[in-house]
Amino acid sequence: MNRYKNYFPIMRRNSTLAYLDNAATTQKPDMVIDAVADYYRRENANPLRGLYELSQKATDAYENARKKIAEFIGAAKAQEIIYTRNASESLNLIAFSLSELLLQPDDEILISIMEHHSNMIPWQQAAKRHKAKLIYLYPNEDGIITTAELKNKISDKTKILSLTQISNVLGSEQNLKELIPIAHAHNIVVSIDGAQAIPHEKIDVSSLDCDFYSFSGHKMYAPMGIGILYGKEKYLEAMPPFLTGGEMIDYVDEQTATFAELPYKFEAGTQNVGGAVGLAAAIDFIESIGYNKIIERETELSHLAGEELSKLPYITIYGSNNFSAHHGVIAFNIENIHPHDVASLMDSGNVAIRGGHHCAQPLMRFLKCNFCCRASIAFYNDKADIKQLIEQVKYIRSYFHGVK
Repeated sequence: MNRYKNYFPIMRRNSTLAYLDNAATTQKPDMVIDAVADYYRRENANPLRGLYELSQKATDAYENARKKIAEFIGAAKAQEIIYTRNASESLNLIAFSLSELLLQPDDEILISIMEHHSNMIPWQQAAKRHKAKLIYLYPNEDGIITTAELKNKISDKTKILSLTQISNVLGSEQNLKELIPIAHAHNIVVSIDGAQAIPHEKIDVSSLDCDFYSFSGHKMYAPMGIGILYGKEKYLEAMPPFLTGGEMIDYVDEQTATFAELPYKFEAGTQNVGGAVGLAAAIDFIESIGYNKIIERETELSHLAGEELSKLPYITIYGSNNFSAHHGVIAFNIENIHPHDVASLMDSGNVAIRGGHHCAQPLMRFLKCNFCCRASIAFYNDKADIKQLIEQVKYIRSYFHGVK
C-alpha cells in the first residue's frame, strides 16, 4: 500500500480496493474523521444561539472553519462564505435568489451543455419562473468552450453565465481567466460550479474574479452534508434569502420580518457544525499533501489510464486525446457492453467505477451516447489501481464476447 492510502481507514481495511469513483465522492482520511468525532465528543451544541460556554465553543468552531475556508479559496471576507449542504444546494441558491434579483422576461442565461444536472435544472426552473431564455454553449472536440463560442452567444439580453470549471464527464477545464472578463465586459454575472475542480487544483476566487463559486466538501475529503457558496458581498447583500426560518432573521412581527446580516441571511436553521469542522480539517489535510504533489500524481495517473485504455481497440474514450488534461476523469465505453454491466463486473475484481449518465444527460446525447463508464482518480490512487482497472476491462470483454 502506498503511503497516501495509509491515511484512509477504508484503504487500510481493504488493501486490494482500486477505488476509482472519486468524482462521485472521495474517501475520508483519519484526521478528518477524528476532527468530526472530536467536535461531537467535546464541543457539540447549537451554535450562535446559546450564551453558555459549550455553545460558544461550537460557535467558535463554526466561525473559525468559515475563516479557514475563506482563506483557502482567496475570498476577501469570511462573510462571503455561505454554508450549504452541498454544491447542488449552493447552485440552487444562486439560481433562485440571483434570478429574483436580475431576471426579466426575455432575458438570457448562458450555461454549457456539459453542466451537471445540479447546474442545469435550477437554471431551467429560473428561466421558466421569469420567462427568460436558457442559451447553451457547446464545446470543441477537447471539451473546451472557446472565447469565440462565448462571444457568439452573448447578446444584450444576457444577464448570467453559469459554467462548470471542470467537467465531471470529460475532465476538461475551462479557461475561466479568458471567459470571465468577456462576460464582465458585457455586465454579465458569472457563477462557477467548482465541485470537480477544487479537489484537483488551488482555487483563488479573487484572482478568477468570478461572482459566485460553489463546491461540496465530500469531493475534497470532507464529510458529506457540507457545501460552500462563495459570493461577492455586493450580490449577496442584494439577493433575497433562499430558505427562511430560525437564525436567518433579525426581527419578526405578525406580518413582516427583516433578515440577518451576511452570511446568516442564507443560513436558516441549525447548521452542520460537525461538517464545517470536517471541511476545515480536510483543508488542513490537502495543504499537508500540497497541491503540487496532488497535481503531479493525478496527471501521471490520468495519462497512464488513458494511454492503457486507448491501446484496446474495443474502447471508446470521450474527451481530449491529451489524457494528462483530464484532471483525473477518464470516461469510456467498452464496445457492445452496457456501462451498468461493466461497473457491476468491475466490482467483482474489487474495482470501483461509475456507470451511467453521470447526471449529465444532455452531454451524453451531445457525445452520441446515452451512458458511459467513468474511472475517476485521486492523488491516493497508484499505478497498481490502473493496472487492476485495465485487467478487469479485459476480463469483462472476454466474459461477454469470449475474446480478449
